Amino acid sequence: MTNPSAPSHVYVGAARSSSKTLGGIFRRADGDDRWTQLKNGLPEVTHVQAITIHPTNPDVVYLGTRTGPYRSTDRGEHWERLGFPDDGTEVWSILVHPTNPRTLYAGTSPVGVFRSDDGGDTWRRLQKAVQPERVKMKSFGCRVMRLVADPARPEEMYAALEVGGVMRSLDGGETWDDCSSDLLKLAELPHLKSTIDSDSHLEGMLDGHAVCVSAARPGTVFLAVRMGLFQSADRGASWQNMDIGRFSPLTYSRDILVSPHDPRDLYACLSPAARSVDGSLYRSRDVGETWTRFDHGVKAGSTMMAVALHRRDPNQVYCVSRHGQVFGTQDGGRTWSEQHLPDGVQDVYTVACG
Repeated sequence: MTNPSAPSHVYVGAARSSSKTLGGIFRRADGDDRWTQLKNGLPEVTHVQAITIHPTNPDVVYLGTRTGPYRSTDRGEHWERLGFPDDGTEVWSILVHPTNPRTLYAGTSPVGVFRSDDGGDTWRRLQKAVQPERVKMKSFGCRVMRLVADPARPEEMYAALEVGGVMRSLDGGETWDDCSSDLLKLAELPHLKSTIDSDSHLEGMLDGHAVCVSAARPGTVFLAVRMGLFQSADRGASWQNMDIGRFSPLTYSRDILVSPHDPRDLYACLSPAARSVDGSLYRSRDVGETWTRFDHGVKAGSTMMAVALHRRDPNQVYCVSRHGQVFGTQDGGRTWSEQHLPDGVQDVYTVACG
């Protein structure tokens, strides 16, 4: 059961990119200015790519790592590896089913989706969760960066792949469709071509980082990719450019989330590039029609990687930069604080709060 008197916590996950850097999961409680690296039950070297807090019990936290999924039932004090294949499969995203929290999904590299129906104790691979390989990256394999379920139709799921576009399931993950045909068409436009780590100009439009669905606009899916923000009004069948450049000088999109308190509110992390010296957090109050900068006074020294929204407190919002700056507001964006993760953190992927 949830302890109502327990303080809220902010969690940040990072990879260890070299022997001189620091990876793992870090936690800070409300009112505390210190970050604690959580280690009990985790491997000595832990690369944390995903943090998911249970939607109704914040004592339960799930991690996606390069050695599989882990679970804590005491807000990170202790961790256990879940019954997942020990074959080198990396977990890059974890979704808790919106109406049945005993059901979990994990997105992986190599590309795959696994399902658990017992809270994570056991898992099975969903055999039809495959995607055509259109771009072969030189420095990393394709991965499922984000899984999301439509709140109005919980068995309808979407997956954003880096670098592989979007795929969709209408039956809880048993079968999947490729939703990338329009992304390929858009990639033929000169300003949406991008080649960095492959031999294909399709790379930028297939570089999926996050996807979300809002109950305020049924059937509409929002996608964050290298080339900006895009939306589909027909459940992934076609895609349109949201032209985020009308509102922000920064367009590289790393994260997009729907507020758990108001489905009209969207938040997006925008930066110049995957590795840069700037980053920002924008908010839309009208389901993506217009955007304004939300992180007033923030000076990010590297790419803004992720945003976290507190499920119980709409005034709490946090975002994190690649090199370990954590920015937070507890008054709905009027004022912001900044904390730094311990020295050595250089490759942050995710932030969560609850």
